[in-house]
Amino acid sequence: MEITNVSEYEAIAKEKLPKMVFDYYASGAEDQWTLNQNRQAFSRILFRPRILIDVSKIDMTTTVLGFKISMPIMIAPTAMQKMAHPEGEYATARAASAAGTIMTLSSWATSSVEEVASTGPGIRFFQLYVYKDRHVVAQLVRRAERAGFKAIALTVDTPRLGRREADIKNRFVLPPFLTLKNFEGLDMGKMDQANDSGLASYVAGQIDRSLSWKDVKWLQTITDLPIFVKGVITAEDTRLAIQAGAAGIIVSNHGARQLDYVPATIMALEEVVKAAQGRVPVFLDGGVRRGTDVFKALALGASGIFIGRPVVFSLAAEGEAGVRKVLQMLREEFELTMALSGCRSLKEITRDHIVAEWDRPRLPPRL
Repeated sequence: MEITNVSEYEAIAKEKLPKMVFDYYASGAEDQWTLNQNRQAFSRILFRPRILIDVSKIDMTTTVLGFKISMPIMIAPTAMQKMAHPEGEYATARAASAAGTIMTLSSWATSSVEEVASTGPGIRFFQLYVYKDRHVVAQLVRRAERAGFKAIALTVDTPRLGRREADIKNRFVLPPFLTLKNFEGLDMGKMDQANDSGLASYVAGQIDRSLSWKDVKWLQTITDLPIFVKGVITAEDTRLAIQAGAAGIIVSNHGARQLDYVPATIMALEEVVKAAQGRVPVFLDGGVRRGTDVFKALALGASGIFIGRPVVFSLAAEGEAGVRKVLQMLREEFELTMALSGCRSLKEITRDHIVAEWDRPRLPPRL
């Protein structure tokens, strides 16, 4: 059966993957309210398309940190991709590069920064968890720099791991034939079986709960790479992130895997954009499955979006070809949405192209 949209990959992944692995990728925290909202909230935003505009040429290109990319659709960090497919992060890196876009590599990847760099040219960011041992962090950041990564995406919403009940039920643990490749030489690459979630135990043992804004400053003393703060959903933290020297902000609720009952990211986006006041670019991840979702995020002020689960689900289904297809489908849908909305370039996408449920009713123009 031909796959015609991104969401269809999830069912294929569910069939193909062991239950423990699929549940790890698919599930959210606790009641999974935010998980469902991340998707559903997009349906609370409708279009106000403009007609009779020459849309024979559509330009989707944009720049991120001065790097030109083919479209504002990038790859979010997702952990342990070799659980989905033997080629794991290698396949994802090649697919991103072929699509002319950015891949973010997870700290908890099953391929190292050096291995991913060896797949060939490409613009790549490195997602960072801050470990209790700062020497480990400094070493990892330097390795990412040496491997040609262009930015650090600092995850700030995980002082502790969210309560993911599927992982507790399944006693989730990294399969024995895999390691967290970036930590292999440091004796931190394995995950022990625990009486709940092996990952939760790993995080409790290794990740620094004392992480604070001063550490964002510290990070700038050990690297010249720009730092994106990933996991901001309020105006207050937006202002603090900018004060702390962030080069960009990623509005993220960690795929609804951390604190349940936080808003969908698309609902939090505008508050963050307004607080940023154009000082740094704001990006969104969480719930994007359609080109229409991409357009809505840009209309609300995002500079681009990142996709996570669609990557691992398509990777499980079809390897590199699956990830390429997801990026291609989103690209084509987004281009069509732009054309049907009367937008020929990203700068033509405005807040007036959408109406959200929370907008005040528009008064009809006085004649």
